[in-house]
Amino acid sequence: MATVLFLCTGNAARSVIAGVALTGRRPDLTVRTAGTLSVDGLPISRRTRHALESVGLPPPRHASRQAEEVDLRHADVVVGMAPEHVRWVRRNHPAVSGRTATLRRLVDLLKPATEPLALRLQRLDLAAADLADWEEIVDPGGGEEDAFVRCAHEIVPLVDRLARLL
Repeated sequence: MATVLFLCTGNAARSVIAGVALTGRRPDLTVRTAGTLSVDGLPISRRTRHALESVGLPPPRHASRQAEEVDLRHADVVVGMAPEHVRWVRRNHPAVSGRTATLRRLVDLLKPATEPLALRLQRLDLAAADLADWEEIVDPGGGEEDAFVRCAHEIVPLVDRLARLL
């Protein structure tokens, strides 16, 4: 069973939405979420809750948490919501860089599951990939509910594609 770690900044919206979506689509996977600059222990906001409900996903029992070395080490793939999250992994956990990419990059480049995930990720040469603005899923934090809803509607179709590729 593969382990997927979703990263965003605060582990309060984007990674949570992606984690709930992938868990619902692929219960055979272990799905975790964390932040790169998170305050541990915060519940999801009403805005994130509403965004999840708007795409038909059940709000989880959730407490934000900072990504730790053990999380990254045990993940088969680390999925950032923006290039800044991939840069954080490259800077702080370079050994994991080869299996870390943004959600957008993964769904664009990952080949269907005809070979083991590790081999497919290795072929992408993720540690050397140039990161680009097109890869970012904008953080809705600080925005109103509609920004969170738009974010969920952006993430869920990408996660649907990722679920088929894993």
